[in-house]
Amino acid sequence: MHDYFLENGDIMQLQIEMADTFLARFRGLMLRKRLPAGHGLLIAPCNSIHMCFMRFAIDAIFIDKDYKVLKVARNVKPWIGLTWCWKAWGVVEVSAGEAKDVQIGELLT
Repeated sequence: MHDYFLENGDIMQLQIEMADTFLARFRGLMLRKRLPAGHGLLIAPCNSIHMCFMRFAIDAIFIDKDYKVLKVARNVKPWIGLTWCWKAWGVVEVSAGEAKDVQIGELLT
């Protein structure tokens, strides 16, 4: 379990799974039934995601190498969703609604 402290004082605790190989990044969360509350997937390097073969909506937190939040895509829908952030190094995917307090410019530390 990792605690991510946001600049607004909130704490987001996440059990992070890392996807840093080609196959792990390619698969991402595809075909999973759900992502439990408090769990996330860090895909790196990655600056875009698609929602093909996904079964649930997610929030996508795009970050740079220093874990600075560059973009937050909220409630990205299964099958039809697509989002990107050209300057991103990675993306943290969490269940829809879990990134409600995350703001652009904050550091996940």
